Parts: sequence; C-alpha cells; structure tokens
Amino acid sequence: MKPYTKTTLCVFLFIFSGHVFCQDETAAGRVSPKELTIPASPIFDLMGATPSQINRTADIKDFKVDWSLKYGVNPNLAIQSQPVWEIFYNRRNLSKYQSASGFMRKLASLDISMGTIQDDNNYRRIGAAAKINLYRQKDPLMVKELYEDIALKYKNEKEELEQQLKETRLKLDTTTNMLEKPGLRSQIKSIEEQLNSQNSRRMSEINGRAKVFVDENWNASSLDVAIGRTHTFKSDSTGLFGMKRNNRSTGTGAWINGNMGIGKKMLVTCMFRSFWFDDQVEFRVKDLSTGDETAQKAIAKNSVYSLGMNFRYGGSIYTFFFEMLYEYKKIKTADAALAKAYKAGGNVEIVGSSVKWEEVHPNTLSLGGDWRISRSVIINYGMRCVFDNNWKFRTFTPVATISCMMR
Repeated sequence: MKPYTKTTLCVFLFIFSGHVFCQDETAAGRVSPKELTIPASPIFDLMGATPSQINRTADIKDFKVDWSLKYGVNPNLAIQSQPVWEIFYNRRNLSKYQSASGFMRKLASLDISMGTIQDDNNYRRIGAAAKINLYRQKDPLMVKELYEDIALKYKNEKEELEQQLKETRLKLDTTTNMLEKPGLRSQIKSIEEQLNSQNSRRMSEINGRAKVFVDENWNASSLDVAIGRTHTFKSDSTGLFGMKRNNRSTGTGAWINGNMGIGKKMLVTCMFRSFWFDDQVEFRVKDLSTGDETAQKAIAKNSVYSLGMNFRYGGSIYTFFFEMLYEYKKIKTADAALAKAYKAGGNVEIVGSSVKWEEVHPNTLSLGGDWRISRSVIINYGMRCVFDNNWKFRTFTPVATISCMMR
C-alpha cells in the first residue's frame, strides 16, 4: 500500500472514531463548546498553505483536522488540539472553566498543531506551531445565562416525568380493571419516550441558542499570538527523506494577529510576522591562476518580515475576503548576503554574475472566502496573486482547504 494511501486511511479512521465519540458525548449529556468560527491550523498558517495568509483569530475547544488542496491531491494534513483544555476543563459542564482565573482561561486557549505539505518539486515540509489567545471580546463558554433556563426547564421536566412514570407503573401493578391496563401501558410508553428524547431536545435548544449567539458575534474582536517551526526535505515517491532544504522553507516564525468587527457584516484582521531562517546563496568562484570555475554555496542568517490586512464581509455561515500582504527580507540582496556569509581568500574571486538566491516578491493580493457547511466543517477557498517590487505580476495560485472539527 502506498504511503499516501495509508495516511488517507488513517485520517479517515481518525475522523470516524471522532464522530463516534461525538455521539457518545452527546448521549452522555455533555454540552459541547461553541466557537465563533473554525480557524486555520497555526502550522498551515505559518506554511502559507491556507487561502488567506492573514487568518482571523479563533479559539476552538475540540480536535481538528485540516486538508490543504494547494498542492494537488497529496495528503497535505494538519492536526490541531488544545492540551490544557482537554486535561483540566473538558468536563460534562462548564462550571470549572467558568470559575477559573482569567490567566487559566487564557492558558486553556493554548492550541498545538502539527502538519505537513508537499510541493510540486517533491519537497516535503513538516512543522509544528503553538498559538494562544490574549484577548477575546466574546467568549461563548462564559455566557452563563445563555443556557441556564434550558437546564432548569429540563431538570423540572425530568422530575415531573419520573414522578408520573412511578405513579403510572404503580397504578398498572395494582389495578384490577383489565380494560385500564392497555391505556396505562400506553401512558408508560409515552412517558418513557419523553424521557429518552430529553437529551436530544435539550441539545437541539442549546444548539439553537448557540447559533443565535454566533450569528450576533461572529466578528467579535480578539487577539492571538503564535510561534512555529518548519523543516523541509527532498522526498521521493516512497516518502523517504533526503537532503534538507534551506531558505525560507525551513525556519522559525512568530506572529501576532488581531480582529476588529465593524457593524454586523464586516471584520478587519491585521497580522505581523517575523520568520528567521538560513538563506542559501549559490555562486561560482574563479581560480585566477587556472581560470577554472567551481560552484559554491554559502549560508547567511536572514529574516523575513510580513505585514498585512484582511477585509471580510459576510456572517457566521459564509464570508468573502480581500487582503493585502507586504513582505521584505532583512538582508535585501544576494550580494549583501554573500558578503556576510563568505570571504574569498587566496587566489580566487567570486564570479559576480553567478550569485543567486531565492527571491521574495514583496506584494501579495488575495481574494476568496469560506463556507461553514455545518457546525463542524468549513471550506476555505482563495486565489493568490504575487507581484514584485515594481508591481509586475509574478505568480497566481488557487488554494483551498477543508477543516473538520472532531466531535
């Protein structure tokens, strides 16, 4: 079986097991946490594998899997979880979370993700990232009054139904009138059905309230900070790793992004990111005695700074966005990087025309949107256009991702 087939099968089984767990969780009466949106995994955000490179903030409380469609049908996957929430606060009710300190609630938003993508040149990128929420205007889990009357209503109903069931069973056991027994059995069956349907009716009302809350607050303001690390390797068709690749594909990034809602239909997101990496410069040196030229490589410590703004219009079900991203390298030219990383000595000189590196085009414009097709699944799509310093068009890339909450 091919590696990507195995990976796809494992992911399917993982999703299926999550769906079964979700059914058990609902049957047990646990109130599932509600989020204002389903975000991109932080590691996909760092890798640029999402339709929007300036992603809105979000705080989820369930396992999640992302599938990126940027690079064809390869299994480009990311898995996301919240360890502090799972260990300390994922309980049948929210009282422990709601009574926690502000610091612990922030810590509960800690989000860990791991992911991998493969590009068209068979370079496999692997990485991990962590994100934490610093500020939230609205926390769905802290709106205590949203569900309190529902809980009281069904608690009272359950007590009344159990009392009716007890009395009806007693009457059935003690009656001597044969004609009354069919009617009493019918009443018992009806009461039992009402008791059995309590959980589904309660969850339906809770989900209805949550939908109203999300519809009203989908563009609430918030602020996130994140850090991540990626590695890139040359890989073959069997999935074996080869030479490690330098340049921007391998490095460490840290970023901050924040949302601000405007009215009921608009959301503005800003992002600033720094990415530190080893920049590889390729060049040739010439032996002045023989005239022979040999290929050389040098590594310079460099960084890329990214600053952008995203405008979204829509609501909790779907949005459309337009964004602008500007990026620049700290060391701006290949010659400057080579001067820092390599000193020609002896009887050799650098062939100036041979110096080259991986260029970063500074200007990116993207447009696209997302569609939350269910409470647990969202589709993101977009088109990305990259321009050079003179705003000359360079590349066009369509990107799509599917995110699925494991509940």
